[in-house]
Amino acid sequence: MAESLTTALAAYGIDYVDAMDRFGDNAELYERLALKYLNDNHYVSLVAAMEAKDYEEGYSQAHSLKGVSGNLSFRELFQVAAYVSDALFSGEIDAAQNHMAALGDAHKKVVEGLEAWKSGQLA
Repeated sequence: MAESLTTALAAYGIDYVDAMDRFGDNAELYERLALKYLNDNHYVSLVAAMEAKDYEEGYSQAHSLKGVSGNLSFRELFQVAAYVSDALFSGEIDAAQNHMAALGDAHKKVVEGLEAWKSGQLA
């Protein structure tokens, strides 16, 4: 089952092998914590901050999103969140703005994967 779950989650940018390494092969703990991401508000708060041109808050939210996604092995989301966070930290607002669509896509993909996992659609 773990092999098919690994393949299924990879399609959503979730690295289950890395997660099992991080979580000491505790699949139940990882599932419980990963599914909590469905209630995480860092992405929504980041989008709101960017729309309000509050780049300090945007950096804070992007940095938090980077941490959460990294700890949960959401590879693609982590990579884009790290880019946005670093760009905002450096004052490169246009670069950060240019990656918000990719960040939204990666976030949506993770949410879709987690919802499929939660509902039992993944092997």
